[in-house]
Amino acid sequence: MQVTRFAAILLWNILHFLVTIWYWVNDVYYTLESYLITCGFFKKYRYLDPSKVKYLAIVIESEEAYQISEVIELLHWVTAIGVKHVCLYDMEGVLKESQETIIDECNARPRKAVETDEAVLKPSQLILEFISVSDGKEGVVKAANLLFSKYKDGNGDKTKFTEPIIDEALQLVGCSGPEPDLLLIYGPARCHLGFPPWRLSYTEIVHMGNLKSKKYGSLIKAIYRFTTVRQNYGT
Repeated sequence: MQVTRFAAILLWNILHFLVTIWYWVNDVYYTLESYLITCGFFKKYRYLDPSKVKYLAIVIESEEAYQISEVIELLHWVTAIGVKHVCLYDMEGVLKESQETIIDECNARPRKAVETDEAVLKPSQLILEFISVSDGKEGVVKAANLLFSKYKDGNGDKTKFTEPIIDEALQLVGCSGPEPDLLLIYGPARCHLGFPPWRLSYTEIVHMGNLKSKKYGSLIKAIYRFTTVRQNYGT
């Protein structure tokens, strides 16, 4: 019995050691790769076409969203790459509360409800949108109330609320917003943390790790990969 227990403990320690080594080697590899990309060692990353990322969403775990200086540095990197339309999201609205500071430090402006074609195609500065989980909930409630008031006196029981009808309702209440081409997640969770799902129909989602451990080379790599992937939108 003692021998079996000793063998199990030994096996557990060996597995724990191997997993620790694997994570360490993996971290060293990605750190080195990011450094080489930043230095321009890999030729393919020099020809990044940021115009393919028309709208970028960045989801940050709320605890990490308090690191405003890290968020500002990340946005400076995004601007340097050439992406001009960015949506910042955290569940608790930490970034929304600090939006004035972020906008000033990044020489940006807030996104308008309706943008001109020139602002969309050739923005002169970084354009930022700030949302939180409350915006998603509020949008659903407003859209539901609109649909209820519209169909309550008709054949509401026979009405099929299709995706186009719901999208139209969200647009009418001002809670639709553009769909991001690419969504980057900073934080321990590998999910979009409540980002409005109706805006993620064809969005590519990439987990980037913790915000404090962010790397410029990793950002370039994520955006480059997106620009080289062919998206299929169905028939």
